[in-house]
Amino acid sequence: MNRAVVVGFDGSPAATAALLWAAEDAGRRQRPLRIVHVREPWAGEHPLNGVGTLTERCDALLENAAARARAAVPEVTVSTALVTGAVLPRLLSEAETADTLLVGSRGLGGVTSMVLGSVGLGLAGRTGCPLVVVRAFRAATGGDVVVGDDGSSHAQAALEYALEQASSRKTRVRVIYAVPFPALAPHPAGYGPLPVQDADGARNSLAPWKERYPQVEIVESEIHRHPVPALAEASRTAGLVVVGSRGLTGLTSAVLGSVSHAVLHRSRCPVAVLAGPRS
Repeated sequence: MNRAVVVGFDGSPAATAALLWAAEDAGRRQRPLRIVHVREPWAGEHPLNGVGTLTERCDALLENAAARARAAVPEVTVSTALVTGAVLPRLLSEAETADTLLVGSRGLGGVTSMVLGSVGLGLAGRTGCPLVVVRAFRAATGGDVVVGDDGSSHAQAALEYALEQASSRKTRVRVIYAVPFPALAPHPAGYGPLPVQDADGARNSLAPWKERYPQVEIVESEIHRHPVPALAEASRTAGLVVVGSRGLTGLTSAVLGSVSHAVLHRSRCPVAVLAGPRS
């Protein structure tokens, strides 16, 4: 089954950046592209300004988005869907059969002072496929693929996706390990528990991945500080940052860990969040 790269589109600058990122990704990996616009059921069909019905405006929005995707990547197969419902449940439903789900960091309904909107934050850690959140001002696909690894199952899923992306882009993967601090060492407030992973164990887990992706150059970096500022700094020149939704320090009841949450807010490039092994 050739699953589609799905992008949630509302016409905002960030959604447009996500659309172009999705089209390029679908073209590189020979996947179809599906553009989805969610029409909320409480929105009136006839707007107060009398300029067309809501359905007509939604259809035009999707047609324009499809035309823009085809212009950017002519070889990609594009389809559109206008669905009715609450945004989060409908996009979560789309993610059940998608190869990847993309959204902009903030939509038209977002507060302009917020870095990450409610949709991106609500989806992260809950999708059965990789979720990619794209910012409007930095949607370029060049640069290394950076991934944080602590040896957890979620980090292994992130590493697999990072290698797949790097292979399709013909670029490097930079693996960042955060070496644990001493138990009483101070650390920045708001970043949650200190990392407890075994960096040597995480490095050893790379061996099978190197055999599986011999065409991808893997650069390993060991850092002696919290992973959030390290990943945020790496994002300034990266094409993509990939994180697991929860690492070894996360609570099993939490869908989004403190590291992935902070990286989503601070990254300067698109961020992919993996909630576990892909089906």
